[in-house]
Amino acid sequence: MQLNVWIQEFLSFIASERGLSPNTILAYGRDLRRFAESIGEREISERDIIDHLSTLREGGYASSSIYRAVMALTMFFRFVQREGGIKSDPTRLLSPPKISQLIPTILSQEEVQRLIEMPDTSNEEGLRDRAILETLYATGMRVSELCALQVHDVGEAEVRIKGKGGKERIIPIGEQALSAIDQYLALCRNDQKKNPPLFIAKRGQPVRRETVWKRLKRYARAAGITRAISPHTLRHSFATHLLDNGADLRVIQELLGHSDIATTDRYTHISTQSLFEAFDTFHPRK
Repeated sequence: MQLNVWIQEFLSFIASERGLSPNTILAYGRDLRRFAESIGEREISERDIIDHLSTLREGGYASSSIYRAVMALTMFFRFVQREGGIKSDPTRLLSPPKISQLIPTILSQEEVQRLIEMPDTSNEEGLRDRAILETLYATGMRVSELCALQVHDVGEAEVRIKGKGGKERIIPIGEQALSAIDQYLALCRNDQKKNPPLFIAKRGQPVRRETVWKRLKRYARAAGITRAISPHTLRHSFATHLLDNGADLRVIQELLGHSDIATTDRYTHISTQSLFEAFDTFHPRK
C-alpha cells in the first residue's frame, strides 16, 4: 500500500470532517509519517504496530506521546480499511490504556532546581533559556502556549495564556520567574515592535517548540537527569508539586486549563504512588 498517499488523504479527511485542531492534525501527521519511515511499503501486520510502539518507548517518548501515536494509527487504519485500501485493520486488536491512567514522568523539586540552574546566564541565550525554564515550571503552561506568549501577556503578578481552542486564562506567576523574565528583557531585548513575542530566536522570530525541547534535553543531561523528559515534564511536575503541598484539584484544573477534571485527576494517582514509594523507602517495618 502507498502509505504516504493514504496518510495525506487521511489528514485531509480529519481536517474537513472531524473538526480537530490544527496542532492535533500536525501531531497525527508526524506520528504517521514516523511510522511510514520505519515500515516502508510492505504489507503491515499487528506485529509491525507493536514493534513500532516498542521502539518509541525505548527511544524515551513520553507515555502521552505513545498514546497519541496509538490513536493516530488506529484512526488511520480504520479510515484506510473503510475506503477499501486494506482488507484487514492491523490495529483492530490493540487496546491502548486510558490517558488518565498513564503516569507521566515527574521531577523532584531538587531536580527542577538543578535543571533551572543549568543555563549560562552570562550570555543572551542562557538568560532566555533560564527565563523559559522558570516560566514553564512557575505556570505549568504548555510549551505551545509559552511559544505564543507576547511581552504584554506578562503582568506584575500574572500571565495571560492563550490555550487550546483559543481559550484564554489568566494565572499567577511567581517572583523568581518574573525576575528571570525581567532580566532577560532588560539585558537582551531592544524591541521596536509594539508587542513583540516574549521569547525569541536569533532572527527575532518566536522561539519554536522544537528549540525548547532540544535545549531542555541538553540541560537535563548537564543536570545529571538521566530519565527522558520533555517540556511537558515541567507541566506535570508543577501540578504534582502543587497537589503534594495541599492545593485543591479544582484549582490545579484551572491553572492547567483542563476542561475536564478527569484529566487533572491523574495527578492524584501520581501523588498516591509517591506515598507508597516514601513508605517503602523510609518506614522501619515496611
